[in-house]
Amino acid sequence: MIHNHWKESITIKTVTCKHTNAAKFSVSNVLTSGKNYEVKNETEEFIFVIDNTGHIGGYYKEYFE
Repeated sequence: MIHNHWKESITIKTVTCKHTNAAKFSVSNVLTSGKNYEVKNETEEFIFVIDNTGHIGGYYKEYFE
């Protein structure tokens, strides 16, 4: 279960949240527009970052630049 160790793993890169306007999901309570986040893992569709709650969260790439 590799995802249990993502928080302690090295940061791949840093991304900036460009918006929190989601059609289906509420992300404004865990992401802040303009804030930089550390990327811990990445897939074709999702980026896994340490969000405002201090935990790892997986979000669509459309929220970041």
